[in-house]
Amino acid sequence: MGRAAGIRRGEARFAAYLDEIASVLGHAGRAAAARAYCTGLLLPGARKSVEPMAARIEPGRVQARHQSLHHVVAKSEWDDAAVLAAARRLVLPALERHGPVRYWILDDTGFPKQGEHSVGVARQYCGQLGKQDNCQVAVSLSVAGDHASLPIAYRLYLPETWAGDPERRARAGVPEGIGFETKPEIALAQLRRARAEGVPPGVVLGDAGYGVETAFRAAIAGLGLTYVLGVQSSAGLWPPGETPLPVPPYGGRGRPPTRVRRAPGHEPVSAKKLAESLPARAWRSITWREGSRTALTSRFAAVRVRPAHRDQKRSEPWPEEWLLVEWPKGATEPAKYWLSNLPPRTALKDLVHIAKARWLIERDYQELKQEIGLGHYEGRGWRGFHHHASLCIAAYGFLMAERCLFPPARRFTRRRLAAPALPEGFQPRGAADPA
Repeated sequence: MGRAAGIRRGEARFAAYLDEIASVLGHAGRAAAARAYCTGLLLPGARKSVEPMAARIEPGRVQARHQSLHHVVAKSEWDDAAVLAAARRLVLPALERHGPVRYWILDDTGFPKQGEHSVGVARQYCGQLGKQDNCQVAVSLSVAGDHASLPIAYRLYLPETWAGDPERRARAGVPEGIGFETKPEIALAQLRRARAEGVPPGVVLGDAGYGVETAFRAAIAGLGLTYVLGVQSSAGLWPPGETPLPVPPYGGRGRPPTRVRRAPGHEPVSAKKLAESLPARAWRSITWREGSRTALTSRFAAVRVRPAHRDQKRSEPWPEEWLLVEWPKGATEPAKYWLSNLPPRTALKDLVHIAKARWLIERDYQELKQEIGLGHYEGRGWRGFHHHASLCIAAYGFLMAERCLFPPARRFTRRRLAAPALPEGFQPRGAADPA
């Protein structure tokens, strides 16, 4: 009886959640189809494209159900941002049961595709394959605590070959206002919108594909946000305590000088060279979380530096910030580098913990793809691509909210289910005599 009542309460929560999500779609028939679509995404099944979902949802009327699901995802005009905002509004209170929002995580994910007609498809790097191949790529922003996360913005990256091709754009239904934007430009627009909508702020995290751009980091700081962003080993930096030469005094002729300078013997170094020059005492072993089998530990060092990117065109040096470096024990060279504008008194262990929190989005994408079917949409148009993704994220949001009803697994197993110590000399029945 208790289990049945619990199941009913879960079903009631799901129905109420879907009602809130569907309410932003406007039309009653559209809302009903969206509820069915989200249900189909959460039902068991290897394939979450429209036809298999229709067969699972309504096996006696597959064709009719197929038409309604296809129409709501591929044809209907509704606002993806509104659906994602509704999911965020419903899920954030559950996520915050286990602590405040601490991170805003930027990432992009690829979907391998055959042919050339699916919107945005091009030969580009695909993280799922780990190489260049034919795929679509989408950029996302997620909010996260230490135990749960949720994507709140999601947009397809449109390569230049697509953005400048009117015929392909028309066939795929790309909106007129969508032009070519780099992934960092898309991400920055997502950050600005989240800031404007009052989303609880967190430290912005991203890999070197985003952190490599000095202007991007400066724009994030301009939004009043802190960041820990990956950079490449070749990033130019002024070592601790060094800066470019100041603007020279005016000599009385011509235009007054306005830019800082470099000189032979007084030049920046690469992040790799700087890391290799650090003394042994700068490196510490830090454990940042429990993995599936063992604690995740590596060696790290952090120093205060100044970026050197195009500073000869500036009237003053770039602000000082952290360079965080990971150099695993036994490795021949450092593995990863980050720049961060977190306060100067930030502890090394805190820098590492924050930098490594990006694993949350990797888990999200794994479940969105494997369990929810994020990459299973078979249509070719802009609208369908985003409608499918928005409903996938909404369905995933319900799962995250349900998980947040329970204590985080690590806390639960360690603090509440700690096994008592065995008596001294205990020997299981039937075990061989140790003597």
